[in-house]
Amino acid sequence: MIFHSIDYLLFFTGVICIYWTLNLRLQNILLLLASYFFYGYVHAWYCILIAATTVVDYCCARAITNQPDRKRLFLTISLATNFSILCAFKYFGFFVDNIVAAMGLVGFDMSGPVWEILLPVGISFYTFQSASYVIDVYRGKIQARRKILHYALFVAFFPQLVAGPIERAGRLLKALETPRKFNADRIRSGLFLMLWGFFKKLVIADNVATISNKALSLQDPSFPIVWGGVFAFCIQIYADFSAYTDIARGTARTLGIDICRNFNHPYIARNPSAFWSRWHISLSTWFRDYVYIPLGGNRCSEPRIMMNIMLTFLLSGLWHGANWNFIIWGAYHGILLVTWRLICKNRPRIENPSSQTVRLGQWTIMFLLVNIGWLIFREQNPAYLWQFITSNPFGVSSEEWQIGAYFFVYSAILAIPLALHCWTDRWCTGDEQWEARQQKWKWVVAQSTLAGILLIAILLLKSKNSTEFIYFQF
Repeated sequence: MIFHSIDYLLFFTGVICIYWTLNLRLQNILLLLASYFFYGYVHAWYCILIAATTVVDYCCARAITNQPDRKRLFLTISLATNFSILCAFKYFGFFVDNIVAAMGLVGFDMSGPVWEILLPVGISFYTFQSASYVIDVYRGKIQARRKILHYALFVAFFPQLVAGPIERAGRLLKALETPRKFNADRIRSGLFLMLWGFFKKLVIADNVATISNKALSLQDPSFPIVWGGVFAFCIQIYADFSAYTDIARGTARTLGIDICRNFNHPYIARNPSAFWSRWHISLSTWFRDYVYIPLGGNRCSEPRIMMNIMLTFLLSGLWHGANWNFIIWGAYHGILLVTWRLICKNRPRIENPSSQTVRLGQWTIMFLLVNIGWLIFREQNPAYLWQFITSNPFGVSSEEWQIGAYFFVYSAILAIPLALHCWTDRWCTGDEQWEARQQKWKWVVAQSTLAGILLIAILLLKSKNSTEFIYFQF
């Protein structure tokens, strides 16, 4: 079931109407049943996989608590089970294809039947979320839960199940175990956040997708068309992915549960480190806590630190998909971070310059570098990727420059609400502390007016060709 569908709106309405009439235990039972219905709506067998992950990790976490002398064994069982399932469904075909290709280079023909395995949506997200729980129990950061209901709901909680954010057990489990009280202001705030997410998806992301898809599907596009398409994709992927997060956070808020913020205006970042503290925050912090720090983090020699960064980002790239372009994309961002670390080490003042001109220059360079990364991220054919990157800006007709300029301007106009949101963030997220500072009737009128504008814009400007959320494929 996808968020931007009539089916989801009916599903959500039914759940919310029943939910607030129940006590905590029945609320959690309802949410668990609703989550499995939500996940298995198209392919019911998906539920078998998530149930298997839940049972294995619940039992392993309990065993770690009850048999601490054998806790490493149970952690190994949990991680081996989780990542075996993930690799089987997500990476099996990729590894087989590359082995066949490698053997073909040395003269061995291993061609055979082509294996097509359907990738369950959200498997990367809930696998990482469940694995982090067992690791935290192993580290003694949290206690293993006795009630499987709470843990099963933690793994399958439908608002953030398919595309995150990747929640930590210490945060979400506590929220699921704590009684929730009906709060009209929080529900209003959550509904507004959902509406803002629908606007970003249906009006911004889906409309600008027509530009990026058209430009980057051409066999031999010129320089201005390629980079006009890349800029469009830059807007599309942010609007699309952050829209999912906003709808997820808004849905959870109407249920009396807060989930973490996954984006913090990443395109205003002036360096690679700042970008990754703002983009897909739940994933970047997951890799920091469960990969980078265990490898040694910043406690090693400088060459080892750089190696840790590169390995972490190679794995992060591979997490995104079973294709070489994602691995290259991860390596590209790893190189950017290593380079930035070396620059800061030799010139510490450059990290926080006082000059506005220098800050603007840093932002411009970083935005261009991010767009190069998005081209690598999007184009899965290495031949086309190389062709796009090496496209020549000279000898291009004026007509093609006009088309490229049109792509850029069209995408920039659609991105204006995102830019405005950057400066009026609390208005669009419905931050409760901000609300408390306002006279209530003024806040309600202002937010209601803006909600009306967003709703009218959705009805009038939504794309005719809506697509699935981009991160559903991961």
